Amino acid sequence: MFKRAVDIAVSAVLLVAALPLLLVAALIIRLTSPGPVLFRQIRMGRGFQTFEILKLRTMAHAEAGLAFTLGPDPRITPVGKWLRRTKFDELPQLWNVLRGDMSLVGPRPVLPELTWEFRNSYTTLLSVRPGLTDPASLKYSQEARLLARADDPLGFFKTVVTPDKIRISLEYLERANFWTDSAMLMQTVLVCCFPRVGRTWMTRICGELPEVPVLGLRLGSHHTSAELRPPRPVDGSIFSHNLAYLEATVEAETQLDDLPWISLPTENFGLGSASSTVERSASHL
Repeated sequence: MFKRAVDIAVSAVLLVAALPLLLVAALIIRLTSPGPVLFRQIRMGRGFQTFEILKLRTMAHAEAGLAFTLGPDPRITPVGKWLRRTKFDELPQLWNVLRGDMSLVGPRPVLPELTWEFRNSYTTLLSVRPGLTDPASLKYSQEARLLARADDPLGFFKTVVTPDKIRISLEYLERANFWTDSAMLMQTVLVCCFPRVGRTWMTRICGELPEVPVLGLRLGSHHTSAELRPPRPVDGSIFSHNLAYLEATVEAETQLDDLPWISLPTENFGLGSASSTVERSASHL
């Protein structure tokens, strides 16, 4: 009850404080990209009860695609790129907190299909409200850049990234209290506002990011990436998607290497690909 009272008080204050910025962001989104300003997406909440999460729209409206982001996506608008990098697109979720769908600190809410795939772990994680932030979400705050360097981003996400996130969230849940939640909120501000310092701090707490397996083109090799890349297994789940999106656009995304958020090797990597969240309907918020 105390945690819920804190969630209500803090989210209400932050919503009022952020309202002018949200109005400016809404105006910019409407002027630069046709479609709704906000969108909803179904996520799994406490006790395996679904709810609609709210975000600022960062992609071209009504473009084809599936419901999972595994790297840079050509549908992301120029304004959307900035919103995602700064995490400003997440601010509407304060309304989810105020409504009781989420908490300020807790395991990040994910798509229902992912919770069924990792049901044993999410049975514990969803005993509490999902949150705006937790150590796992801060460690992987620039997850898209990490996945973009994997030859098989979907496989890497399911076998390495997701299990690591679950492990970190479960460990935090065991020791979570008012003071650890307060510290987590301050660390979130640090990561968002001072990414270099925040990234170093989170590395000390959660460990280094996992090494990305690279199966594609090697420097000095006369083989093409297609020749070196083994065939990908067929994925029959909802996450199955055409990984050619990133292959068609990754060269146009070379500016990603200039971002300061995470340090990743650049000398040897294959061209991967990605899919992303479909942002739907004008009723989103």
